[in-house]
Amino acid sequence: MKTILLGPNGQLGSDIRAANQRTGDPLSIVPVDRSAIDLSDIDAAFNFLRDKDFDCLINCSSYHKTDEVEKNAQLAFTINAHLVRKLAEVCADKKARLVHISTDYVFGGQEKRAPLTERDGKAPLNVYGASKGMGEDLALLTGADALMLRVASLFGVAGASGKGGNFVETMIRLGKEKGALNVVADQTMSPTVTADVATAITKMLKAGVPAGIWHVVNSGTATWYEFARRIVERAGVSASVTPITSADFPAPAKRPPYSALDNKKVSDAVGPMRPWQDALDDYLAAKGHRPG
Repeated sequence: MKTILLGPNGQLGSDIRAANQRTGDPLSIVPVDRSAIDLSDIDAAFNFLRDKDFDCLINCSSYHKTDEVEKNAQLAFTINAHLVRKLAEVCADKKARLVHISTDYVFGGQEKRAPLTERDGKAPLNVYGASKGMGEDLALLTGADALMLRVASLFGVAGASGKGGNFVETMIRLGKEKGALNVVADQTMSPTVTADVATAITKMLKAGVPAGIWHVVNSGTATWYEFARRIVERAGVSASVTPITSADFPAPAKRPPYSALDNKKVSDAVGPMRPWQDALDDYLAAKGHRPG
C-alpha cells in the first residue's frame, strides 16, 4: 500500500515509520515534510498531492500549539479544517484511504464525566479543538474513505515537534531542576504513547476497518497531576508533586476539564490498547529514564 505520510518527523510520524518496519513494511511510506509542501497554502498542497500516486494518505500534521492558536484562528482553521477537506477530496478522487489525526480537545464542554465514545457530541472549549472538530466534519462530508483518529496527551520518543519535548520530558527535567512540581489536578484525560497509536494505525489499515471516527488511546484515565506523579515516581526523580487548579495556572486557551476517551471500538477491531501506565514504563525505559 503506497502511503504518503504528512508530518513524518514528529513523534507520531516517527513512530508510524518505526511500527511499519517492525510489521514487515506493509506500507510503502513516502515521507512528505515541510520542505516539500507548505500546508498553509491549501491550493499548492492540493496540487502537489493530486499529482502523486498513492493508496493511502496519513496526515499527522496540524497547527497544534494550543495557546498560540487562540490568537491565530484563521491559520488554525486553514490547516486543521479546510486543508483536511482538501486532503479528503484528493483521496476521494484517487479512491485512496485517508487517515487523519484528530484530538480529544474536540471535547471539554460536555457534562459527561465518563470516557467519551465516538458517538458523543463534540463540545470544544478552545480554537484548536474547534478547528480540529471542523476538520473531522468537513473530511467526512466529502464521502471519502476517511478514518478520523482522535488521540490524546501524546508522548513519544521523538518528542513533540515544535513544542520542545513532551509532558513526560518536561516533568522529568523540571523535577530534577526544581525538586518540586505544581501540576493541575482538575483536568482528566487519556495519556497515550505514540508507539501504540502507530501500531494501531498499521493494524487498522491491514484490517481494512470501516471509515469514520475512532478513539485511539491507551486504556485508563488520569489527571495531569496523577500523570506527573507517576512519571516522577517511575523515573526515580526526587521531586515533590503538588496538585493545583487550572485557575492557579492560567493559560490563553481553556483546557477541557474532562476529555478522557473510550477506546472500546478500536480495541474490538484490532486488539486491546494497553494501560497508559505500562506504556509509560516502556517509554521511560526506551529513553533511559528508568533507574537501574
